[in-house]
Amino acid sequence: MLSAEELERYARHIVLHEVGGPGQAALNRARVLVIGAGGLGAPVLLYLAAAGVGTLGVIDDDVVTLSNLQRQVIHETPDLGMPKVESAAATIRRLNPHVAIEPHGLRLNAGNALDLIGRYDIVADGSDNFATRYLVSDACYFAKKPLVTAALGTFDATLTTIRAHERGADGKPNPTYRCLFPEPPPPGSVPACAEAGVLGALAGVVGSMMALEIIREIVGFGAGLVGRLLMIDARSMRFETLAYQWDPTNPLSGVKPTIRDLSGHL
Repeated sequence: MLSAEELERYARHIVLHEVGGPGQAALNRARVLVIGAGGLGAPVLLYLAAAGVGTLGVIDDDVVTLSNLQRQVIHETPDLGMPKVESAAATIRRLNPHVAIEPHGLRLNAGNALDLIGRYDIVADGSDNFATRYLVSDACYFAKKPLVTAALGTFDATLTTIRAHERGADGKPNPTYRCLFPEPPPPGSVPACAEAGVLGALAGVVGSMMALEIIREIVGFGAGLVGRLLMIDARSMRFETLAYQWDPTNPLSGVKPTIRDLSGHL
């Protein structure tokens, strides 16, 4: 039951036919885990907190540095040197005291991924490296949790939703992350953010779209991004969508799977 204060806080949601009181109550009950409190994780956390998602978990083992502040808008200059999960938690508490925040100041790995992910209803992956993306996507498959995952380039980005533990309307399994990207690129072929740079506002756009997709998944309206990869080109301000399907040869959920646990990520 929402309090009078919450009813006023979320009034602009509640008057939406697609959300209403039941949708806002669903947000209030939801538990969302955000991987990374950086460029993508920052706007995801801010908008999910503002939307009234009941419990937000955030995983990050880094501290706030000056170069983060160009895009990681959940942190401020006085937070320099503070663990990102603590800085993010403090900001969320100021923004919306009705939201419970669960900071996990650690690095996600094969040993803790299933336990952590299993505590939440849906996962948002804003990590900045391929190893973590594959770990998160595999763990979500085994934990039977939906995943909203995005990646940033210098002036480009991608976004999709993975529900690989379920089947589509056609009866076929939904695609996995490995159906879309069978293998990570060779080490060193994709420069890190510190080397190549990233447009700060682009992180805000994509992180906000991740939050929107998560809200749609929780409330249940619109056509989600399962089986669709949204591609954004910030140079030309162009948005395109690529459809992709389950690959029966993929090693995770294919006809003859070879990945049966997370041991390959050790």
